[in-house]
Amino acid sequence: MSDLKLPHNTLVVVASGEEANLFRMKDGGLRSYGHWTPGDLADQGPSGKTPPDMSDQELNEATFSKIIAEKLYSMAHAGDFQKLVLCADPNTLGEIRPLLHDEVNAKMLHEVDKTLINSSIDDIERSISKAID
Repeated sequence: MSDLKLPHNTLVVVASGEEANLFRMKDGGLRSYGHWTPGDLADQGPSGKTPPDMSDQELNEATFSKIIAEKLYSMAHAGDFQKLVLCADPNTLGEIRPLLHDEVNAKMLHEVDKTLINSSIDDIERSISKAID
């Protein structure tokens, strides 16, 4: 059991520009809930205008940020979560934040601007605990 103080069933998304791991707060700690990858980005693009000097990697990361925001909206609208913690490296968080729907923002408990995508559950829990203290 961890020292993480989040409501039961809180959705925790740990994202980078290339993948996202989902967790739920259950029985006093985080439990793995799913994994998102960008998939085929050929039919999608980032939100808004694309700067001409944007690299392919930056374009893919911006597109994946849009996908994350859309998935979170679909989940929020369907009632799949009531509370959310979003953890992402500063660049990805900056890409996702303006794309989040008001319905998702209303459920947001905390944002953690730290690269945690390859971290253990214990490290993720510690980072969230530090961010909310």
